[in-house]
Amino acid sequence: MNHPDLHRDRRQALEACPALVLNADYTPLSYYPLSLWAWQTAIKAVFLDRVAVVAEYERAVCSPSFQMKLPSVIALREYVKPAAHPAFTRFNLFLRDRFSCQYCGETSDLTFDHVIPRAYGGMTTWENVTTACAPCNLAKGGRTPREAHMELFSTPRRPTTHELQSNGRGFPPHYCHETWRDFLYWDVELES
Repeated sequence: MNHPDLHRDRRQALEACPALVLNADYTPLSYYPLSLWAWQTAIKAVFLDRVAVVAEYERAVCSPSFQMKLPSVIALREYVKPAAHPAFTRFNLFLRDRFSCQYCGETSDLTFDHVIPRAYGGMTTWENVTTACAPCNLAKGGRTPREAHMELFSTPRRPTTHELQSNGRGFPPHYCHETWRDFLYWDVELES
């Protein structure tokens, strides 16, 4: 194996070692997307004394005079108070609606729909925008749900940050390091 391949393999192995970031109360900053920092960011925060290392990987990084195991779980030293209400973004809208069309329940080909069309004075707000699949959005067109003879599963409303975090627990990550499990609570059935 030549040196460039060796360096690439080591770099990829290190990049597979993100740190789960917990608030000072040992709850994740975010469930979805999961609050993860790259190993470089985590080490920098350790050296700046901004975080406490809660758990480590077996893998270490070293310099000529220093060796350190990579942190797998870190906790902020100062509590970060979450905003009461999340920002109005496409991702947060989809998370509020649990990544499903609010007209038919489809989970693919998602977009968003103005319940009261903009042509009727409808605004782009939490209370007037909902997740819709492309076929339902096309079928509804520039009409209200009543005019299009379509019903919403839920009335759009402004969520709290807590509600979005709760919804995020319904979407566990594809990868979950064993040291993270004590700090993550997913809506999945536990093995007996």
